[in-house]
Amino acid sequence: MSHSKPRIFIDGEAGTTGLEIRERLAALPAVEVISIADDKRKDADARKAMMADADLVVLCLPDAAAIEAVALADSLGDKAPRIVDASTAHRVAEGWVYGFPELDPAQSDAIRKARHVANPGCYPTGAIALLRPLVDADILPSDHPVTVNAVSGYSGGGKSMIESYEVAKTAPAFELYALGLEHKHLPELTRYSRLTRLPVFVPSVGNFRQGMLVSVPLHLDTLPGKPSARDLEKVLAAHYRGSELVRVVPHEEIAKLGGRLHALGLNSTDKLELYVFAHERHGHALLVARLDNLGKGAAGAAVQNIRLMLGV
Repeated sequence: MSHSKPRIFIDGEAGTTGLEIRERLAALPAVEVISIADDKRKDADARKAMMADADLVVLCLPDAAAIEAVALADSLGDKAPRIVDASTAHRVAEGWVYGFPELDPAQSDAIRKARHVANPGCYPTGAIALLRPLVDADILPSDHPVTVNAVSGYSGGGKSMIESYEVAKTAPAFELYALGLEHKHLPELTRYSRLTRLPVFVPSVGNFRQGMLVSVPLHLDTLPGKPSARDLEKVLAAHYRGSELVRVVPHEEIAKLGGRLHALGLNSTDKLELYVFAHERHGHALLVARLDNLGKGAAGAAVQNIRLMLGV
């Protein structure tokens, strides 16, 4: 497919993530977004025709529908578009590249060359950003018993959750969920953090539309060499040095926060902030990632991947 500028088709553009991606792409004059008629959104032939006319397709669909959409796109053979899948369906699938460019030095290039890219989940983005550099640096053993606690704005729960907060007003101010301890984000969180022991993951939702905090508590004296909190900060800072979107907040700034951090601080941005809070005498550290679950946690990440793939 050759156009004057790359064409992008968002399959599922009417959903929360699809709308966010479309809004961000509107600010990129180097690409053209093509849309399907409202009454054709579930018409396989019409969608296939849109895919044939696109250089890249973004899937903002439920998992089962995303799997079907990939089959539909791939049936085009040589005319098949490249794909960014925002669903959970392909994040640990063979032949798919994980769309977290900051994962390691080679990941951005892998995304640039990929035909199929799986956009990360919002919670794993924060957790992997904190854990992967520490595992790679041998500060955190891959089999360490890790706990990940997180809170998200309700927009991460999709249409029904958004309606329960904004329309029906039936949702509580705060709740833990997935208390069967089997969340759909666990496979990617575990794999791309390079953990060999499944972490305990406890998500929660608050009565705010967007924003996210992901935290990982650590007993420093249980880690090899008994590192200090400053050691952890240095490893994270070295990993993300020069990153456009990920920032490791230095301890001098953390000291001025008064022991508080709110979830909405990066809303409407595509940035990710990483913190190492600590009590050195107790030997306790708390790793925290802050992001917008609709930004670096979803639409912002998708656009970052799109830009890499299309060279714009």
